[in-house]
Amino acid sequence: MEPTGILPIVIEIAYLLAAVLFIVGLARLSSPTTARGGNFLGAVGMALAMVATLLDTHIVSFTWIIVGVVIGSAIGAFLARWVKMTAMPQMVAVFNGFGGGASALVAAAEYLREGGSAAESFSVSLTIMLSVLIGAVTFSGSFIAWAKLEGHFERALTYPGQQVVNALIFLVGIAAGVFLILSGQHVDVFIVLAGVSLILGVLFVMPIGGADMPVVVALLNSYSGLAAAATGFVLGNAALIISGALVGASGIILSNIMCRAMNRSLANVLFGAFGSQAEAVGGGGTAAEGKIVRDINAEDAAIMMAYSDSVVFVPGYGMAVAQAQHQVRELAELLGERGVSVKFAIHPVAGRMPGHMNVLLAEANVPYDQLFEMDQINPEMERTDVAVVIGANDVVNPDAEENKSSPLYGMPIIKVHDAHNCIVMKRSLNPGFAGVDNPLFYKDKTRMLFGDAKKSLTALVNELKKID
Repeated sequence: MEPTGILPIVIEIAYLLAAVLFIVGLARLSSPTTARGGNFLGAVGMALAMVATLLDTHIVSFTWIIVGVVIGSAIGAFLARWVKMTAMPQMVAVFNGFGGGASALVAAAEYLREGGSAAESFSVSLTIMLSVLIGAVTFSGSFIAWAKLEGHFERALTYPGQQVVNALIFLVGIAAGVFLILSGQHVDVFIVLAGVSLILGVLFVMPIGGADMPVVVALLNSYSGLAAAATGFVLGNAALIISGALVGASGIILSNIMCRAMNRSLANVLFGAFGSQAEAVGGGGTAAEGKIVRDINAEDAAIMMAYSDSVVFVPGYGMAVAQAQHQVRELAELLGERGVSVKFAIHPVAGRMPGHMNVLLAEANVPYDQLFEMDQINPEMERTDVAVVIGANDVVNPDAEENKSSPLYGMPIIKVHDAHNCIVMKRSLNPGFAGVDNPLFYKDKTRMLFGDAKKSLTALVNELKKID
């Protein structure tokens, strides 16, 4: 039964307002100072769109809808309180997977609603197949990304002829989709399409190393949006089409930003198996190939920073693993009280998802005006007294500028090697996610402070408090 009277107009107006809130909210996410408000506007827009959809009299029973809302809300509230900020990349990957999976299930339900009969039009049939294909790839691929982010198999997993196998499986999926569009009622072929799509998602992410997870997370986010937009065409839902298109477009743009930050193409990220092999490097304070490593203890490091005019902190994934963002903020505050100029340099691909370091530092209440992007901070590095690298590796590797044979060559980095002094806080000399050694560790003006970042920073805070 179709909505009658003024109700259809109310629904369309609600969808229009929701779309406006999505767009304004997305625009406000571009700045840390307005991101929280932007997120709230997006949530309000989604709530409005949901209410408008529920007003549609096509909905026969609200029983299962209420059950789903209660269960989903309880799970979401639990995760929001339970998941640590350091695990946000994993949570984002899971959310991407759920988004793609939901789109695929809705499209599949529409296809099977009348026993697997063909859709009413070519365009609807096409979008059903696209929604299932993209949604299933996003679902399985996102959970592989989650597993990689959890550290189960960070390295790229490859085998001879891998791209050929992937291409053949993809062609099987396309053939199944075309067949269903043209012939209609073949549930068995539809199951093949869904199964092949799930396999593709696994094979898509498995060959990608941990170093490239920020790009993968952004790309899978884009896929989830495209799947939602396709499902919106299946259902004729304007809000779903608009929101899905916004997510899809923003995800692609973000993926491109991440690739530029690594000076690599998207194709190289997806098919280059970057970081599949790690170079053998000595652990602790033992350097490979007889290179000299200069250690420093917490007391000397605290003195060096206390009597400096300027200190730049460069956070990386090691800070996230150690959950040391609060100790960093405390150290920065103590330095600020002594009149030291303190700044934080943020590399676009530091961590395991776009904006990972910004999220952690914001959670620790580091002032936004102390956060600087790579292009803003690099010109100041030559005038910086001490650059403190906290668990970062590839994003400060000078080989990106100095060694043409390095796989990192050409990647924009934060130029901590230009500072007067550099303190690198790491557990060992092991390479980063790219699997290559870092000559920064052996430079004359670099001092290595080995150990867990949280413990090292706590020691620095305690030593700094002792200095008059």
